[in-house]
Amino acid sequence: MEREIPDLISVSIVSHGQAELAARLFDDLRAQKPTGIEVILTLNIDEALPFDPDSFPFSVKTIRNASPRGFATNHNAAFELADGNFFCVLNPDIRVTADPFLALIKELRNPAVGAVAPLILDTDGAIEDSARPFPTLSSLVCKALGAEPKRYYEIGDESISPDWIGGMFMLLRRDAFAAVGGFDARYHLYYEDVDLCARLRLAGYDIRLVPSASVVHLARRQSRRDIRYLLWHLCSMTRYILSGTRRKVEKAAAR
Repeated sequence: MEREIPDLISVSIVSHGQAELAARLFDDLRAQKPTGIEVILTLNIDEALPFDPDSFPFSVKTIRNASPRGFATNHNAAFELADGNFFCVLNPDIRVTADPFLALIKELRNPAVGAVAPLILDTDGAIEDSARPFPTLSSLVCKALGAEPKRYYEIGDESISPDWIGGMFMLLRRDAFAAVGGFDARYHLYYEDVDLCARLRLAGYDIRLVPSASVVHLARRQSRRDIRYLLWHLCSMTRYILSGTRRKVEKAAAR
């Protein structure tokens, strides 16, 4: 039997010892989007919640992992519990200061669009570079040498179609996410958003960045401070560069 509820947004949030950040995000969602959403909260490590999940005007489903799992695996598991026809991947270090969903859903009404994202701002209000071309060997070399541009796309008032959008906030059509099999669980952390957008594009879906919607990102840049995160970053980068998906998108772009 079909579980999908029209116009319901299923929001997947994964906390890895970030319950305090998640609490602030839950308060933001209560203030900006009290109806039309459900939240699936995954606790990736054992931690106490500083709030009552039943105290919100929207449904909260909680998953407690017996052992930590990767970004892709956690969100795929949340998708299995999701009832909405839109699926939102949302980091706990995001602050929602105004309802971004109205403009994003409007873009997703087009069945050719598979995933959308709002403009990502840092705490000073500057635009983060969360929408980029697909990485190539040459672009990664330029990045390593500090020669990459500050921003790859001009940001104006209209929506644009970048190659990929960052996984800190992605809103997807349920059917599009299911059609490509969700995230690739072989990516433990990092590049799962690049890979997902590449497979969506290969399946014929567009990816959109919607500047009329914005959120604030309290970025922690763990890969610059923690060797484990740096190694995960390097492993995921290598996996993508060696993948058939990367070769297919580059071949398609060369046509």
